[in-house]
Amino acid sequence: MQTGEQIGFIGLGTMGEPMALNLRRAGQPLMVWNRTPERTAPLRDAGAIVAANVGDVFERCNTVLLMLENEGATDAVLGRGTEAFARRVSGHCIVSMGTTSADYSFRLSQDIAMAGGCLVEAPVSGSRKPAETGQLVSMLAGPPEEIERLRPLLSPICKQLFDCGAVPAALQMKLAVNTFLITMVTGLAEAAHFAARHGLDMDRFADILNAGPMASDVSRVKIDKLRNRDFSRQAGISDVLKNSRLVLEAARAADTASPLMKVCEALYAETEAMGRDEDDMIAVIRAIEARTGQRAS
Repeated sequence: MQTGEQIGFIGLGTMGEPMALNLRRAGQPLMVWNRTPERTAPLRDAGAIVAANVGDVFERCNTVLLMLENEGATDAVLGRGTEAFARRVSGHCIVSMGTTSADYSFRLSQDIAMAGGCLVEAPVSGSRKPAETGQLVSMLAGPPEEIERLRPLLSPICKQLFDCGAVPAALQMKLAVNTFLITMVTGLAEAAHFAARHGLDMDRFADILNAGPMASDVSRVKIDKLRNRDFSRQAGISDVLKNSRLVLEAARAADTASPLMKVCEALYAETEAMGRDEDDMIAVIRAIEARTGQRAS
């Protein structure tokens, strides 16, 4: 569903590109920018306007969606800490769809409000495949009137949108969801390793899991990748490691125990250290295999 208003979209990476393409396919007038210009080609072909520089997006769009890798990239795009910041955010609704720390988001929302703009958190749950099919789930936090205005805009990207309250509640909710996702996928990798080490038929293992009560869209995709040793990226190791650390940081701030996430963080760090940072998160099985190898040596 298009809004008629041209909106901005900044950040055309693994998730951002298909998200922006879904907006264009829905007829949404769109201006895009990406730090690596080559990534804008599919959007240009889809009819989006490609901005000459990041400042043009804020000059021509009052609503700007950000799908950026981290806090540093967000600050750079907004010009935070420079004279450009107030000019870029004043009178604008900044929709942050990436995953940052909740504390960072809260402080950013205050800075944007002081400059005359507003921040809406809209982190998404899902990887590239649901991003391509418009099946992401988004958690929203911010001014209620802005959240209602954004619902039709975000509908081509997300199958469901959940209002979580005020900033930073959406990011806190996203980190809670990520805790389950990361521990679940890591557990699946360990289960597959256990099955393989016992010489079990991996196709039968997958069939049994897929037929049982624990099966999910995520498990079906990941078990298929495991049995085919297909580590092509959907949710990258480095991204999952970053999210694991964000969960642990938030847990420490709330004085909350997080024993499973500590183990996961270590395994994803070991996988990244193997040079597998661009592999899919299910490649965490390589770290588990390496630990088994160390036990045998």
